[in-house]
Amino acid sequence: MSEQAPIFLVGPMGAGKTTIGRHLSRLLGRSFVDLDQEIEQSCGADIAWIFDVEGESGFRKRESAMLREVASRHSIVIATGGGAVLNSESRALMKRGGTVVYLLVAAKVLYARMQQDTKRPLLQVGDKKATIESIVKEREPLYKEVADIVFDGHKKTPMVAAQELASLIRQRA
Repeated sequence: MSEQAPIFLVGPMGAGKTTIGRHLSRLLGRSFVDLDQEIEQSCGADIAWIFDVEGESGFRKRESAMLREVASRHSIVIATGGGAVLNSESRALMKRGGTVVYLLVAAKVLYARMQQDTKRPLLQVGDKKATIESIVKEREPLYKEVADIVFDGHKKTPMVAAQELASLIRQRA
């Protein structure tokens, strides 16, 4: 894979894609893009509003279009949304377009991180733990399908995780 090709971070919400991605981009001398933030800036509305007005399917269409746009940039680290892998075209784009890193985090760890979350539309439910477990069960095979690197870094600080990932990515180059 070219040194200029994008690095895609995939994994469930709360896995640390944005936090680790920011550190990773600095360590590798690349730009950083958070796909959800790009969507919000492009639409002038937050993700929750888009979900309310257009539903999850409308949001996923916007997400796929934005992924195509940012994936065309060079020397970039992209933190995808947790559900970006649900779209087969997006999976194919990531797989052929760069290095894909799956940030593996157990459902119980995600629950501990997000039990107080009030922003993520899919977690505005009564039983967050069951919802997180269901999401992880549904999406994990898709994360593994696209991943060039499966990285379990939840017991590390974001900076240490980013340093280890940077080393793994450099070894692949």
